[in-house]
Amino acid sequence: MGISNSTIVCWRRIEIGDFVNIGGDCKIWDTDFHSTDPVSRVHKDNVNVKTQDIKICDYAFIGGGSIILKGVIIGRNSVIAAGSVVTKSIPDNEIWGGNPASFIRRL
Repeated sequence: MGISNSTIVCWRRIEIGDFVNIGGDCKIWDTDFHSTDPVSRVHKDNVNVKTQDIKICDYAFIGGGSIILKGVIIGRNSVIAAGSVVTKSIPDNEIWGGNPASFIRRL
């Protein structure tokens, strides 16, 4: 496993499998950090913040500068292109990229 100069923010659960590579300046966040309700956000200590688990399966590769958001599963052997924003789960053995990330091709 290798991680280069990246940020992982875990409020709930982030699981990173074996032999995963995470490029430089990636961000992996299992939380929205704050409520979308303005009153809660400003006056109630940010209650109702949404969080969901993240799982990055064995042999996945996350290209530099990518952002992995809450609720995502990155499948075994899958590749995320540099600079991608991953908002939904990626099946095994696929390449995805872009903002938001979309399917490129199967491996």
